[in-house]
Amino acid sequence: SEARRWPLERWVQVARAELARGRRVILTGSADEARSAKKIAAAAGIDDSCSFAGRTDLLAVAALVANAGRVVCGDTGVGHLATAYAIPSVLLFGPTSPARWGPPRERAHLHHVLWRGATGDPHAARCDAGLLEIGAAEVIAALDRLPRAVSQDGGSGAWPYAPALSAVRPALQCASDG
Repeated sequence: SEARRWPLERWVQVARAELARGRRVILTGSADEARSAKKIAAAAGIDDSCSFAGRTDLLAVAALVANAGRVVCGDTGVGHLATAYAIPSVLLFGPTSPARWGPPRERAHLHHVLWRGATGDPHAARCDAGLLEIGAAEVIAALDRLPRAVSQDGGSGAWPYAPALSAVRPALQCASDG
């Protein structure tokens, strides 16, 4: 809903900061969000092949999240996947309290929750006022404080969940994968 949709220009700022730090940036989203993802990609300098909005099913999104080094997202299913897979994340909460849907306290070292403390209508036609108070610089700073993702075998590196990914990986390549 619009109430939980952080402004596109802020996503662009975050993506540019991650790219400047040498990190691969991929975008996900529903088919309804594909146009917005395309705008973010173009403005941030992300290759179109790294925008998976509208091109993936749940299994593919789960594989992308499971193999991410970090995740930044709103209060969505992607955030729940990052929590479940223990992928370090920055989660932006707007009208709904993270006490209801956020990561458990024992995972606070992995997941930075940004919320202004006021609940609102999660189905409103406009972005939540509290969500609008969260700036790109705050998200970038939270990303910089995240721990490095570690694979299940204790090593670090790309694609640690390779067995779960084998069926979908060819469709999940983007130009920055080299």
